[in-house]
Amino acid sequence: MSTFKRVAAGSAAALMLLTGPLSAGPVSAQPSSAPPSSAPPSSPPAKSARPDSQPPPLPAGTTLPPAGTVGTPAPDVDYVRNNKGCIEPNKQGTTVNTRPYGQLRLNLEQAHRFATGKGIKVAVIDTGVNKHPRLADRVTAGGDYVGKNDGNGTNDCDGHGTEVAGVIAAAEDSETDFVGAAPESNILAIRQTSDRFEFKGNATQEARQTAGKIKTLAQAIVTAANADARVINISLTNCGTPKAFSADDLTLQAAIKYAVDVKNVVIVTAAGNLSEGQGCSAQNDNPDPNNVKVVASPPWFADDVLSVASINESGGVSDFSVWGPWVSIAGPGEGIVTLDPRGTGLTNANLNPENGALAPIRGTSFASPYVAGVAALVRERFPDLNARQVMYRLKATAQHPGNATGRDNKVGHGMVNPVSALTAVIPSEKAGATPPKITPLTTQVNPPVQKNWKPMVVALAGTGIGVSMLLLTLFVMHTVNRNRGRRPGVARTG
Repeated sequence: MSTFKRVAAGSAAALMLLTGPLSAGPVSAQPSSAPPSSAPPSSPPAKSARPDSQPPPLPAGTTLPPAGTVGTPAPDVDYVRNNKGCIEPNKQGTTVNTRPYGQLRLNLEQAHRFATGKGIKVAVIDTGVNKHPRLADRVTAGGDYVGKNDGNGTNDCDGHGTEVAGVIAAAEDSETDFVGAAPESNILAIRQTSDRFEFKGNATQEARQTAGKIKTLAQAIVTAANADARVINISLTNCGTPKAFSADDLTLQAAIKYAVDVKNVVIVTAAGNLSEGQGCSAQNDNPDPNNVKVVASPPWFADDVLSVASINESGGVSDFSVWGPWVSIAGPGEGIVTLDPRGTGLTNANLNPENGALAPIRGTSFASPYVAGVAALVRERFPDLNARQVMYRLKATAQHPGNATGRDNKVGHGMVNPVSALTAVIPSEKAGATPPKITPLTTQVNPPVQKNWKPMVVALAGTGIGVSMLLLTLFVMHTVNRNRGRRPGVARTG
């Protein structure tokens, strides 16, 4: 038994990026084949008849990496601390006797027989990552786009990034058997956003209530790629109605393609949460996939990233998980247990400092690091696979939803399956082979149903009663017939 400490993570679990205009439509993008170029980046294409579910392709001559994304990480404006305090550990807790649902559902103990993520660097672009004891010396400072001289990415005031890193890389806890998806992987900590900081504004720039912008996300991706990260996790989502594709969107798109195709990095990102204020305001339940209500970025760039939906403890899609044609795959996003960001133990709930209410840790923010951790396992076990082959393997071996196509807009290709991802034979990985379209399987995402012996017991009991009644009837008939043959005065003929 172990006490999971609760922490005051506030609203960090629903962080969004601050932007200018929100991105145009979502993702099913064209393949990226544009080589690095010294030409200046083109201006963003005008809004056209393309579907809202697809971003435009990169214009010819776009620089990879895009201009302005290479250099020492630094804030783009002077952020200052707002009136929200940093999270603090809380000594009150609750005793939990079982391992997390996600760990059991993904069968991580079995997966760790094949790989543990050893030697694989996973960049966490988030609110920073504190050096928790269960991450030991495996956290490296990667950069800070929020504060100056403040840990270079290893000071997490919000707690969100440390919780995400715990899902990816936490070492095993001996009391609860809790363990991260890739417990021997290394974390590259990059702070790119925070709701504990704000920009007051000036004569030329508007005020920002929280820290983080699309352009600095693009810079963080390039920074992580150039620091030799093999996997990047982005548990941040910019969500809004479809609008014109902005210059910052173009920069982000180019940064992603540079990381994937030039630097060979697997990028994993949260699909987004339904939430008023800091989240997506509407669900994409429109039957026309090319006419969506909201656009989630960077999940929109699904040809180049793994966009991760959330599955709940019953095996269904989480009610907060945003749907879209760009959803690639799913992971456990509820019943989360992870590292206490400001303590030395574990946490399974966040404390809202405004009202003192406790809430379970949940969100696509935590489904994403499960998939990022599995990607790290695959990169260790199959070091010769490139980033796109790793993404293909994860989707091809997922537990596909049981429908005719083997995918849907809610969970993509289905729940990630670590053991299959580490053991399956993928013919297209042979040299020179062309990856085929993923063949759908009708495997279910729901957990296996426990054997219910009650109907069988009832049936056997009913059978026993029937046999007994039959034997009793035969016995009575036999006795009656025998007595009839012995009545007095009855003469036999013959």
